[in-house]
Amino acid sequence: MLKSEALIFLVNSMTRPEKKAFTISAQWTKVIPAYVSLFNTISGNRSINADLLREKFLLENKEASFDTTVKYLYKILLDTLLDLRKEQDSYYQLFNSIMKARILFEKSLFEECFDLLSKVIEDSKKLENYYALLLASRLELEYLLALNFPLVDEKTLLNKHHKINEILNFIRKINQQSSLYELLKHRVVYNGNVRSQEQKMMLNDLVVSEMSILASSNLENFEINKLHQLFQANYLISVGDYKSALRSYIELNSLFEKNKHLWHNPPIYYLLNLEGVLDSLRSIGNYEGMEYFIDQLKKIESPSVNFNANVNCLIFLYELFPKLDQGDFISSATHMGNYADTLYNKMNLLSLTRQAELSLYAALIFFGNKDYKKAHKFLSMIILKGKNYFYLPFYRTIRLVDLMILNEMGDFDLISYKTRSIKREMKDIDKGYQIEKVMLGFVNKEDLPMTSKKRNILWEKISVELESFSHDIFEQQVLRLFDFTAWIESKIRKIPLNEVLLSKMGKH
Repeated sequence: MLKSEALIFLVNSMTRPEKKAFTISAQWTKVIPAYVSLFNTISGNRSINADLLREKFLLENKEASFDTTVKYLYKILLDTLLDLRKEQDSYYQLFNSIMKARILFEKSLFEECFDLLSKVIEDSKKLENYYALLLASRLELEYLLALNFPLVDEKTLLNKHHKINEILNFIRKINQQSSLYELLKHRVVYNGNVRSQEQKMMLNDLVVSEMSILASSNLENFEINKLHQLFQANYLISVGDYKSALRSYIELNSLFEKNKHLWHNPPIYYLLNLEGVLDSLRSIGNYEGMEYFIDQLKKIESPSVNFNANVNCLIFLYELFPKLDQGDFISSATHMGNYADTLYNKMNLLSLTRQAELSLYAALIFFGNKDYKKAHKFLSMIILKGKNYFYLPFYRTIRLVDLMILNEMGDFDLISYKTRSIKREMKDIDKGYQIEKVMLGFVNKEDLPMTSKKRNILWEKISVELESFSHDIFEQQVLRLFDFTAWIESKIRKIPLNEVLLSKMGKH
């Protein structure tokens, strides 16, 4: 991403208090600096692109360098955001206090320095922030050494060494656990969710290693226990065992509830846990069970406007799914309308993943209501910016939905072109589900049989394969985003899509 593009995204993601803080810090002169002018240009036009921004800036600031001003504004904005975080987040506060202790020592305020480091050490233990604890503990020893260990006997010194070794041991265990979780996520991202028993066996080395680490770890430690439950839940989801994954997420939720004092601000991991629980419940069709966890989402409080926007997005999505999954497109459209001001008009506050999800499900709602132009418009916003979204796990699903929309619009030339592109990618990275291959073939069919007899023959031919997907835990990982088999059935049998989806819900 170009620096100017990153700057535009950064400014558009800023909240009103953050923009106000920047504006106040910039009010030091009557003449508006070039970087403030650049900020105002971006802030006043959310849809501006990098080329237009350069053109407008050079027109208004003839003697200024665009690239230099972009870099400077980017740095100033990050500094402003960092200053705000120091007052909001314990993680930032701890490291900020360590930096203050360094300044105090440099100024020979030794007593004040050691008092501050002692407080950091105490707070780090309470918050289980072992990285801040290690840094503060080591810094304390370095300063004691520099002062020739005033009033420190050998027993006290050895005790401090022992505590640091304990900290290092905790960090090593956490790092081992984190490494396994990261490897698991990496394999799922690059190889896709498990699609065969052979691929499932390829994950077993991680499971064995995880069990080995647990055998020598203290599960009373929040971070290690949290990573264990995250690993278990994500492994079980990757192999399609949603019921067992749900149990892991429920245990993780209980762990978070018992340790609220350790939550990050904002509580990102807690949000991921609730999302995992809700995703598992949706996957097994337990919509009633989702209500409790949606209420838990509504109870989350945070000073971060961006975080709150993402929470609001999750509430919207999981209130939507019971309606959308059963084909109630009218109620889904009403539900989306209720969130137009609080969510869809504030998409710039959301992460790229959330923006893509909102666009996908908005497109499906419009598709179900046969407003194909609006459906295509929502997905085009994502597809045209493909380089920013390509890495997302469901990006190819978005393109399949786009092909489905184009099929209804009758644009088969564009379908053919896009199909070839997707097939090349599937071949290059050796990834692809059977339902994807069926869809790529079906969307290119311009003329389905006209008579009901021939349609029935075609349906009998393809329905056996489609039915097998509903019993395949690997194919279900695509179908849980949207049931493409329902659309194929509705096209062949000439039955409204909402009726097919509703009948499938009855069989769930």
